[in-house]
Amino acid sequence: MDDIQRRTVKVNGINMHIAEKGQGPVILFLHGFPELWYSWRHQITALASLGYRAVAPDLRGFGDTDAPPDVTSYTCFHVIGDLVGLIDTVAPNDEKVFVVGHDWGALMAWFLCLFRPDRVKALVNLSVVFNPFGSINNVIEALRAYYGDNYYMCRFQEPGEIEAEFAQIGTETVIKEFLTFRTPGPIILPKGKGFGHPPDAPMALPSWLSEEDVKYFTAKFDKKGFTGGINYYRNINLNQELLAPWAGSRLQIPTKFIIGDLDLVYHMPGVKEYIHKGGFKRDVPLLEEVVIMEGVGHFINQEKGDEISKHIYDFFNKF
Repeated sequence: MDDIQRRTVKVNGINMHIAEKGQGPVILFLHGFPELWYSWRHQITALASLGYRAVAPDLRGFGDTDAPPDVTSYTCFHVIGDLVGLIDTVAPNDEKVFVVGHDWGALMAWFLCLFRPDRVKALVNLSVVFNPFGSINNVIEALRAYYGDNYYMCRFQEPGEIEAEFAQIGTETVIKEFLTFRTPGPIILPKGKGFGHPPDAPMALPSWLSEEDVKYFTAKFDKKGFTGGINYYRNINLNQELLAPWAGSRLQIPTKFIIGDLDLVYHMPGVKEYIHKGGFKRDVPLLEEVVIMEGVGHFINQEKGDEISKHIYDFFNKF
């Protein structure tokens, strides 16, 4: 990782930390929760070696990027404002950039393409489909009705509550629990019971995740805390309100979508039908390819680093 350059840039009123490597057309890599620029370590190195300039920020609230204190400073508009500022910095001459997103980064990548199609050349998105919540206004209550009060997105709503529980569990254990989660179903966090395992239970890491990787994530979340990242979930309902002007919009950017068949998102209500029965292609007319990776979980860019890098290269190379 030593040859990946790191710097801080001023965007949209905050200091944003970015990692970058390579020369050539810019690819912007957007991470999810509970992650960092580091989640793209394999792709940064691979795509830089293939003639691209890979740029991966820590998103607002994560890692070495500023974390504004107000919960409502984490709407889709704040985050897209940051990303447009970043594109202006790394591709200043009104250049279009390639974009790759995963998890919350994928959702923000969809929004970036929707709000500013003039700045995006093509998109590869992982795990999270376009418009995952449809036209539901109160998404959190709908999820609560479906999964119950202990569904993780519902548990994340009350400021400070889940953070206190995570502090008791310990940052390293929280990171390991999320990154090694492979059940093709919901994350349930019963109050006061953490992830349902004894706190001192040993956790075997998969071959794609090293103790060194866990230590990097742990050190950054120990320093920053989880609140910034969790605030994205606290704005789900507000985002739905703010997005009303774009209801029914079609996303007109050439797109490739990849998801693992063990990904919890693939098993959320309506997602498989949306992907396979025409809804996705209706909303994203330039969706050129959908890849379902067998036996792969949610953190697909880390679990299948080489394959994802190849998928990205093969798609962007057409442009």
